[in-house]
Amino acid sequence: MNKIIRLLIFSSLLISTSSIFAFNKDSIPRLDTSQVDVISYGLDSLVNLWYVKNSIKDHKTELMTEYTGVDTIIPHFTDSVIEIKLSEIQSVIPLSYNPIVQRFIDLYTLKRRKQVSVMLGLADLYFPVFEKELDAQGLPLELKYIPVIESALNKLAISRAGAVGMWQFMYPTGKLYKLKINSFVDERRDPYLSTVAAVKFLKEMYGIYQDWLLVIAAYNCGPGNVNKAIRRSGGKTSFWEIYNYLPRETRGYVPAFIAANYTFHYYKDYKIIKLPIDIPVTDTVMVHKKMHFGQIADVLKIPIGEISELNPQYRRNIIPATEKRAYPLRLPNNFVATFLSLEDSITHYKDSVFFAADFQPNKPQTYSHSYFYSAEPDKNSRKLFYTVKPGDNLGFISDWYDVPIRNIKLWNDIRGTFIKGGQKLVIFVPKSKYEHYKRINSMSFAQKQKLSGKTVTTQTAATKTNTYSSSATRNKSGKYTYYKVRRGDNFWSIARRYPGISNYDIMKANGITDERSLKPGQTLKIPKK
Repeated sequence: MNKIIRLLIFSSLLISTSSIFAFNKDSIPRLDTSQVDVISYGLDSLVNLWYVKNSIKDHKTELMTEYTGVDTIIPHFTDSVIEIKLSEIQSVIPLSYNPIVQRFIDLYTLKRRKQVSVMLGLADLYFPVFEKELDAQGLPLELKYIPVIESALNKLAISRAGAVGMWQFMYPTGKLYKLKINSFVDERRDPYLSTVAAVKFLKEMYGIYQDWLLVIAAYNCGPGNVNKAIRRSGGKTSFWEIYNYLPRETRGYVPAFIAANYTFHYYKDYKIIKLPIDIPVTDTVMVHKKMHFGQIADVLKIPIGEISELNPQYRRNIIPATEKRAYPLRLPNNFVATFLSLEDSITHYKDSVFFAADFQPNKPQTYSHSYFYSAEPDKNSRKLFYTVKPGDNLGFISDWYDVPIRNIKLWNDIRGTFIKGGQKLVIFVPKSKYEHYKRINSMSFAQKQKLSGKTVTTQTAATKTNTYSSSATRNKSGKYTYYKVRRGDNFWSIARRYPGISNYDIMKANGITDERSLKPGQTLKIPKK
C-alpha cells in the first residue's frame, strides 16, 4: 500500500533471532546507523506543535532534570534482561528481540528521550481513541503503536511522498477509505476519522494474512509487496521467513514497532519523564456557514494556533460550511456557549478581510510548512540575492547567512534540498547587517567559510598519503572535514571513509534530504566524531 510516511528510509538489514527465524551469521551485513537515525526527522517535528510548545513552557521546571542533563545516569540493561522484559509484555503480536530491535530501543531511550516524553504525553490523548476503535473491530490494542512509528503521533505529519496525518494515508488510499480530501478539507489529519479508516484497513489485511506481523508489514509497503515477498520466498508465510524479500524500509518497520511497544511499557525504567500535554476538555459544534479561524479567534479571544490544533482537518483555516453541508468545529468547552451565542456575528466579522485572498481561483493548494516555522520577514529585514556556486548546498548557505535552512526553503519555494549552480536565492537579513551579508555573494568558498568561523586548509604531503585525502580537506579548528564529491560517489560510500559517521549524518549536516541530489564537484561538510 503506497500510503506510508517515508520518514523511515532504511538501508538493507538482516535480523538475527534465535526464537523465530535464524539467519546465517556470515550473511548478516554491517548495520548502517542511518536506518535508525532517520526516524529523528519525524520525532523532531513534534516539539513545534502548538500545544506541545506551550506544555513544554508550562512544565519547564519539572522537566528541567530530563532536558538539561541533571541526574541523567540512564540505566543500562543487558540483552537477556531486555528479552525478558519484552516477553513479559502481554501481547498477541509476537515481540521478539534481536540486535536491530535494540538499535531502535536505543533511539527511543537514549537519543530521543525528549521526543519520547512528548509522545508519552500525546499518547494519553490519542491512545484511548485508537484503543476504542481497535476494540470495537476486535483487533489487538497493541496496533495503537503503528502511529508512533508512522508519524510520532503528529497529526500534521507530511512525508516527502505525500502521506498525511498520524496514520500516514496517501491520497488514493485516503479516498478509498472514504476520507474527504479537497482544497479545504483533509480528513487524513483528523485523528478520529483517520483512525476509523486505518482500523478498517488493518482488519482487511488480517482477513488476508491471519498473521499480525504480516499485517503490520502490509500497512507499511502494501499487500502487493507482501504477496510478492511470499512468492519469492517459495511460499513462506511468516514475516521473518520472507524478511529478505521485503522492501528495505519494511524490514526495519516491524523492529521499530517492537521497540515502540517496549519503550512505552518501560520508559520509567529509563528515567524518561512524561510531558503532560495541557489540552483542555473540548466539545464539537456544527457550523452551517463559511467561517475563517481568524474570525473565531478574534471574536472569542482564543489563539488561532489553538483552533488549528483542535481542527487539523481544515487545510486553509477555513470551514467551508453551507446551509446544506454542515462541518464540525472542535472548541474548548468554556468557549462553546459563547460561540453558539455569537455565531452569526462571527460569520460576518471582517469577512471581506479574511476571505479576500483565500478564494483566488488559481491559487495553488499546498501544504504550508509555515505552521511549524515562522519565516516571514519583518520590517527590520531586507531582501538580497545569493547566486548559487558549484559545490554549494543549503547547509553552507545557512551557515554563511545565519538563517535556518527551513527559512531559505520557504523563501524560495524549495520543496526538497536540490539547488544548482547559477540559481538565485532570496535571503532576508537584518537591515543593520545588510552590507555585511551582501558581500558574501562575491566571496570565494574559503572566504565564506572563514566568515562563518571555519577554515579550509590545504593538503600536505602527509595527508595525501591517505587513501581518500585527494578529495578531503581537514578543518583543524572546526567541527567538520570537507569533502569534494567525485564521480561515482554516493553518501554511503563517502560515509565509509569516516569511521563513526553514517550517510545520514552527512546528509543532515548539509541540509540534504534527497540522496539522489549528490553531484560531482559538490563540497560536503563531514561531521567530526
